[in-house]
Amino acid sequence: MNGPVPAASTDPGAVPGAPAASDAVPVQDDPRGAPRGARHAGPAAGAPRWARPGLWAVLALAAFLYTWALGRNGDANGYYAAAILSGTQSWKAFFFGALDAGSFITVDKPPVALWVMGLSARVFGYGTWSMLLPQAAAGVASVWAVHSAVRRSLAELPGHASWAAGLVAALVMTLTPITVAINRDNNPDTVLVLLLVAAAWFCLEAIRDGRTRTLVVSAVLVGFAFNTKMLQAYLVVPAFALAYLALAPGTVLRRFGRLPAAGAALGVSSGWWMLVVDLWPAGSRPYVGGSTDNSVWDLVIGYNGLGRIFGGNGRGGGGGFGGEPGAGRLFNDVLAGQISWLLPFAVLALTCGLVLAGRRSLPGARAALLLWGGWLVVHYAVFSFSSGTFHPYYTTAMAPAVAALTGLGGVLMWQAHRESPVWAWALPLGIAVTGAWSFTVLRRSSDFVPWLAWAVAGASAVAVLGLVAARLGRRTRLRIAAAALLAGVLGGLAGPAAYALTPLGSAVNGTNPTAGPAGSGGPGGMRGFGGTPGGTRPGFPGDGARQAPPQGPGGGADAGAGTTADGAADGPVADGAAGDAAARGDGMRGGPGGSLSAEMIAYLKENRGGATWLVAVGSAQSASSAILSTGLPVIAMGGFTGSDPAMTADRLQELVASGRLRYVMPGGGRSGPGGGGSSEVSTWVQANCTAVAASEYGGTGAPEGTTGTGQSLYRCG
Repeated sequence: MNGPVPAASTDPGAVPGAPAASDAVPVQDDPRGAPRGARHAGPAAGAPRWARPGLWAVLALAAFLYTWALGRNGDANGYYAAAILSGTQSWKAFFFGALDAGSFITVDKPPVALWVMGLSARVFGYGTWSMLLPQAAAGVASVWAVHSAVRRSLAELPGHASWAAGLVAALVMTLTPITVAINRDNNPDTVLVLLLVAAAWFCLEAIRDGRTRTLVVSAVLVGFAFNTKMLQAYLVVPAFALAYLALAPGTVLRRFGRLPAAGAALGVSSGWWMLVVDLWPAGSRPYVGGSTDNSVWDLVIGYNGLGRIFGGNGRGGGGGFGGEPGAGRLFNDVLAGQISWLLPFAVLALTCGLVLAGRRSLPGARAALLLWGGWLVVHYAVFSFSSGTFHPYYTTAMAPAVAALTGLGGVLMWQAHRESPVWAWALPLGIAVTGAWSFTVLRRSSDFVPWLAWAVAGASAVAVLGLVAARLGRRTRLRIAAAALLAGVLGGLAGPAAYALTPLGSAVNGTNPTAGPAGSGGPGGMRGFGGTPGGTRPGFPGDGARQAPPQGPGGGADAGAGTTADGAADGPVADGAAGDAAARGDGMRGGPGGSLSAEMIAYLKENRGGATWLVAVGSAQSASSAILSTGLPVIAMGGFTGSDPAMTADRLQELVASGRLRYVMPGGGRSGPGGGGSSEVSTWVQANCTAVAASEYGGTGAPEGTTGTGQSLYRCG
């Protein structure tokens, strides 16, 4: 090339519309001592020939891991799947994130992730692929964004080091086992990670260019992440603020002066949905699931806030999925194989990288190391010591930081190994520790690819010896070091790669997705929460195909279509909606809260009349199963846990008197004021409704008037 090439034409990892720069940026003195050209350098011009094919290969690998046999995952997490299906039937349910199309109660999370999947389901019809493909796409986009952020942060380095760092980071992100598992599911964490990685990208750009508007964009993205999973989104804020205040252009006073605009943007983008919901008249919107007082504020602070950290009162507590809290939680038998493979290397890379970047005056690298390092430290502390509900898949939020630090610090340590005998120990030590830890994790499941642990140990040993030999050699030093480095990379990624492949071989466990051999994902191993693996129902087609609900009186798409009372379905069930359980002959299984047989479902549909809801049950597990099987609204009186005070005797009496509800199955939820197991509700039902004998719907093997689980079905009105 005879001249500089514009960044936009050479950068497959650049974000459209972002500030661009090239190697031709004139160098001027920076008042803080760093060359201004280095500080504002964007993507390095002239990508090496292997850079583009390498990036596309990693993205293709990510797409393969996240989409292979995706159809077998069925409804994945039926709780969220029911809300997505309901959102295709009612815009009101869509906006609030209601579990049912009648908008009685919301799910226990804000709705941004549901909106992403719900819009796809509205366009293409509800089904496994239309629901889960946006999740997979978000996962691939996160890999791309991590690559771009890491590469741009090392653009100050000569040669192709930045491209190598970005590629390593992208590969680590792609092969993180828990990330593969969650990107094949419909939990909100996949969208959360994408929004936070995008926010990190813009925060690093704000540190480079000093523009307030770039920092504001970062804050807005964090706000949307808040509306995906509430306070978990804010775990990155300390890291962003630290990196910005430490290394953004201008004086400290000027840096502090830009923060109010970012803070205002964060507040507005975080709070607008919460404000709308809490100001909406409670009588004409769904109850806020997970709250104790029907407010989003209580949900933020309680169930999805302090309850997750401290537990207590059964609302946010009860987490045994991730093992006991403590400094070693992320390395226990449950979580080690999900996220910890490269944690020791990432910590060493952060420590060494900060020193090396400071000595070489690399402000972009220092900013990135501070940001991703702070991200990792805060998540580690919160995830390790939280006493509330903790699922292994929460740790997918750590994957971008681990990946970025591995790429950034790994390349800096590689260059130091080649150039400085003082730092020659760092990279071999990192490879040795990584190999030893991978060997330990793999041997915990000795029946899982039993030879792999020894292969990892061998590759790591070869890498360490090769790097040491390279420092002692002369003529062939670079070739030996390169071969040793390749062996180290293969040894470090072999374990997570093996675990990452396991979700492709079976249906996802929708409520607690994990990767690795059976038994490595916590209580129950790869088994689900009161059902079959992957959240699928017995007899459900393995390829995720859907049957449309039957058309006609008493069931199917037209039963709830056009109903407007209390926000009921305002349109027909989309083509490809959940099939008819009775027609398939399969039962409907939920978690706590009991189950409804196919015979009972057929009876309820036949006798529903003009009611908005098919039936009211104790908890969301039973309700979501019924919603997905019939495509009809079902009330979850006690929400997800069964203990939400969403249903009261007065509210139940109102629904029955207006004809919007005819059948109730009280109990099945945890006892609580007004919840699914509420004595108040049960007492009213027993006093004012008639028990339905099992013989009326063809039930067998159950006492008169019960469902077979000790719960009674009642006809009211």
